[in-house]
Amino acid sequence: MSKLTPHGECLLWSPELIWVNAISDTLISFAFFTIAFVLGYIVYRRRDFQFSYIFWAFALWVSICGLTRLIEVLTLWVPAYVLEATTKGFLAFMSAGIAAALLLLLPRVLTMPSRAELKQAYAQLEEETRQRRTAEAMVKRFQEIEATETQVRQAQKMEAIGQLTGGVAHDFNNILTVITGTIEILAEAVKDRPQLVQITSLINSAAARGADLTKHLLAFARRQPLQPRSVDINGMVVDTARLLRRTLGEQIEIESMLAHDSAPAMIDPSQLSTAILNLALNARDAMPEGGKLTLETKNVLLDNAYARMNPEVIPGNYVMIAVSDTGVGIPAHLLDKVFEPFFTTKDVGKGVGLGLSMVYGFVKQSNGHIKIYSEPGHGTSVKLYLPQATVDAEMRLAEANTAGMERGDESILIVEDDALVREYVIAQIKRLGYTTLAASKADEALGLIDSPARIDLLFTDIIMPGGMNGRQLAIEALKRRPTLKVLYTSGYTENAIVHHGRLDAGVLLLTKPYQSADLARMLRTALNS
Repeated sequence: MSKLTPHGECLLWSPELIWVNAISDTLISFAFFTIAFVLGYIVYRRRDFQFSYIFWAFALWVSICGLTRLIEVLTLWVPAYVLEATTKGFLAFMSAGIAAALLLLLPRVLTMPSRAELKQAYAQLEEETRQRRTAEAMVKRFQEIEATETQVRQAQKMEAIGQLTGGVAHDFNNILTVITGTIEILAEAVKDRPQLVQITSLINSAAARGADLTKHLLAFARRQPLQPRSVDINGMVVDTARLLRRTLGEQIEIESMLAHDSAPAMIDPSQLSTAILNLALNARDAMPEGGKLTLETKNVLLDNAYARMNPEVIPGNYVMIAVSDTGVGIPAHLLDKVFEPFFTTKDVGKGVGLGLSMVYGFVKQSNGHIKIYSEPGHGTSVKLYLPQATVDAEMRLAEANTAGMERGDESILIVEDDALVREYVIAQIKRLGYTTLAASKADEALGLIDSPARIDLLFTDIIMPGGMNGRQLAIEALKRRPTLKVLYTSGYTENAIVHHGRLDAGVLLLTKPYQSADLARMLRTALNS
């Protein structure tokens, strides 16, 4: 290398020429290195580049170009022509390779979409996305409509069954009123004949079962008169659990999970206790080998979103009571039928299928909500959502303070359209010492009220033919005799004295069927009110 002449000699060691070349080559070299860094950094950060290897090769090529410029600066003073030739040879080899690669890639590059084409493709993609979201929203809406229609059909079916069962229960109660009353008279007459006493006892037991059946039917039909008041749900569950420990047996473990802040509910306590008992008995039957029964309370907010999915729900605050078991569970295809009366999954003779239907009717009549969840082999959970109490509106029937069959000498007007029931009631009331007047419909009763006859109490059925029910009759009678006392009786109240499932304030009702002691007590209660 020492035999070669530095490049500066060719420039006659002219400072102007030397420094112009040195500075220019240095700046060009710096530019090459900067370009190589930018290319490499972009490819490193953007790993999704389609031709990234070409960028890496081009970055290396540009770096070598920058290096050759630095070597040319060196050769101004040091004759490093061998190093320069070697570098340029390698650069020439790389240049040929990159040029060949670019030529091979040229058809593919030309087929790549332009910016306008990409913009159009993005617009089409956005339109397809919008259409897809619209379609998904429509499918979801159709699913919601289908679910709503299914719920409406189910509600209509349950309402139709309710009307049918309520009507049957009304007529059945009239018959049972006569049976239960006359069997008392018969039992008293044959009390010295053991064989006949046994027969009357069987008849009385059968009548009691029939009365219990109609009670469940009326509960499902939402036609039973409720007397709701503010109830401490935790206390109710604790008392019921104490009863259940004796009823369910030792093989069933009972656990209570009560919310410490559980709000009071506006509910009929006796009906709620019966509902919990029915659910617990169903749970026991689902755990023949024993298991665990869990009673849970919690404050729950059912919001508008939940109400949209369950149209019968009124959004608001509720108290939830959950009765859960670890039993055999219920298959999914049967869950929609479990609330129907007389539907049961139990073996023949082990259930009549009225327990859940009674609970369903009671909760609905109480403006509540009920849900059932079940998984075969893992158990069932029934959740009752009861409306929270906002005011302590207690409505209780007045009760007589004295025990026994109270008698009297007042005059009672009996209004009953069923002749069989009317004759029975007349006989029973006469046995208590009262004077009786009777009518089969409202206009006959008003004729007697307008007469000079003494009438202290109007004892009237609620549902009667002729266009005027018992409530309307009582209102008209009180206009004519303001001091008249009124006692209603019925097995099927509709909305005459029961509104929104609640007995009107100040109303006395004797539900059919009834025993003689109940009749005597309520007559005295009404006359003393």
